[in-house]
Amino acid sequence: MSDAISFDTICAVATPPGTAGLSVVRVSGPSAVAAVRACFSTSVDLDVVPSHTIHYGWWRGGGGVIDSVTCSVYRAPHSYTGEDVIEIGCHGGLHVVDQIMTTLLDSGVRLADPGEFTKRAFLNHKLDLTQVEAVADLIASQSRIGAQTAARQLAGGFTKRLAALRTDLLDVCGLLELELDFSEEDVEFVDKEKLTETLRNIRSYARSLADTASSAEVLRSGFYCAVVGYPNAGKSSLFNALLSRDRAIVSDIAGTTRDYLEETIFVDGYAIHLYDTAGLRETEDSIELQGIRITTSLIEQSDLVLVVNDITVGNAHSDTLCTDLTSRFPDAKVVVVQNKVDGTDIVPANDERKIYCSALTGAGVPELRAFLARRVAESTSAVNDVLVNGRQAALLRSAADSLTQAIDGLGAQVSNEYITVDIRAAIRLLGDITGETWNVDVLDTIFSRFCIGK
Repeated sequence: MSDAISFDTICAVATPPGTAGLSVVRVSGPSAVAAVRACFSTSVDLDVVPSHTIHYGWWRGGGGVIDSVTCSVYRAPHSYTGEDVIEIGCHGGLHVVDQIMTTLLDSGVRLADPGEFTKRAFLNHKLDLTQVEAVADLIASQSRIGAQTAARQLAGGFTKRLAALRTDLLDVCGLLELELDFSEEDVEFVDKEKLTETLRNIRSYARSLADTASSAEVLRSGFYCAVVGYPNAGKSSLFNALLSRDRAIVSDIAGTTRDYLEETIFVDGYAIHLYDTAGLRETEDSIELQGIRITTSLIEQSDLVLVVNDITVGNAHSDTLCTDLTSRFPDAKVVVVQNKVDGTDIVPANDERKIYCSALTGAGVPELRAFLARRVAESTSAVNDVLVNGRQAALLRSAADSLTQAIDGLGAQVSNEYITVDIRAAIRLLGDITGETWNVDVLDTIFSRFCIGK
């Protein structure tokens, strides 16, 4: 989208749809005040009220009163988008919100595209791309730590770190280019070993940060755990026990679960998405076979696979299944849960290698929840102050590759002019992360993650 985005006025509902105590309609653009003033009856003149003030009145349209509302006024450039913004606070409810939106659209205000308010904030230099992506992460975060990390990123911590790295690289380029100016006099201004160490440190940081992308995705989207096993091992019972409610149908009839169920539990601030899957066995039932194929797909997507074993049949009853799963899915993390200990003399005692529980009585289930929380914590321990996404990780790896070429060039005593080309490529790539350079396709991809109204 071009800079022409600033020339029209947009509106959208900024709160989730449905019945609620309050809803907020956001309006942004050069005609925001005029569009609102046409429908808002109040004792003050919106044209002259100060920025960052709230005013009470009545919203009118269609020949009558629609609702009593408040209008929060934010004048350009001191607003989220950098434009004139008014946020209309009304009573929640589909009918009221719909009428307010209708009056705005009838006045010539356009419905905002997904993420368009934040896109305007970027185009008006209120946020850079790392902060824009932090906004999306803060909204979508499935964990307490993820939300806290996104908030720090929104505050500009990642931006400052990248700026410092680019400054260091620019300093290196400056020294190498200065030395070029005196090449005929055979004068060396720089300590090549020290420069090499600087480049190695920056490369190491870029690589290690890129490697946290998968861990960041867990904090952003949650930890996925597939509950699998042979029929009648107690998968659905364990699924219900972890949820602390009856969600899955439990039956002694083998093959009861045909399709998968997905629910989310929150443990120690982490979101854990549980899949209750179809029992894995040889079958000719076409519907059950479809469920088994779906189970296979879910295993590939999961961060952890819990193989539920019926210990009353035998402690090693599911060993063959575990061997098969680890063979077919070498990247899968498989853990066995010995279920139905209530039918044995075994006392539930869980550690990282042995998990015993009874889905029927609940014995060992709290310990299993704690085990899952530890696994999530371990899988995200590498994340510090940045929730790196796929776009950022790719740019960081490309920057590291350019620095590798520069380091190799220094070691081979290549001419400084060639080395600086690689370093400047790394500088440009780091700038692409924050959006110093951008194109329409990149912005469209980023803002496709946003909801309308943000």
